[in-house]
Amino acid sequence: MSKGDATRQMIVEKAAPIFNIKGMAATAMSDIMEVTGLSKGSMYNHFQDKEMLVSAVVDYNLHSYAGKIRAAIGPEKTAVKKLFAFIDLLGTPLSPIIEGGCPVLNFGTEADDTHPSVATKLNAMIELCENALAGIIKEGIQQKEFDADWNYKEFAVIMFSMMEGGHILSRIAGNNNRMKLISKTLKAMIKQHVIQ
Repeated sequence: MSKGDATRQMIVEKAAPIFNIKGMAATAMSDIMEVTGLSKGSMYNHFQDKEMLVSAVVDYNLHSYAGKIRAAIGPEKTAVKKLFAFIDLLGTPLSPIIEGGCPVLNFGTEADDTHPSVATKLNAMIELCENALAGIIKEGIQQKEFDADWNYKEFAVIMFSMMEGGHILSRIAGNNNRMKLISKTLKAMIKQHVIQ
């Protein structure tokens, strides 16, 4: 990795939590200059404008988010355990897997109206997660873990949407009570489809 690439990577890594916590609009380039120790000229040498930095930061945060999910479900041997691992991983919004909370939600609240390119990236991550959950369930059906008539595509959308909704409501309330109920409900729904 060249010195320029290393500096660019350092900027993104240090900027990622700031953007995820403060938001795209509220984060100033001066915030990033402060944590990186770089001058304004050096910052703009690596990123032409704030939008380019935002794009790189969103990519970085989403990649980190997906990596944590893969690491949690990858070692599990059954579809049930993979689904439960996903629920458990995202089930404590006050101790988020990415500093500042879920990047899909954090960036999504701004991107839907003001940053269409970011919204496109977020939608791709949502579809990736939903497809991954659907794939786990489909594999479980093929392995005779789950009922063959389970609408796995529909459930994957419901599951991801409930987890994301529970995440934001729990963060607003300052406790995990809603997410605990959602996690319990989702696990019960999954168990209903397990072949005994």
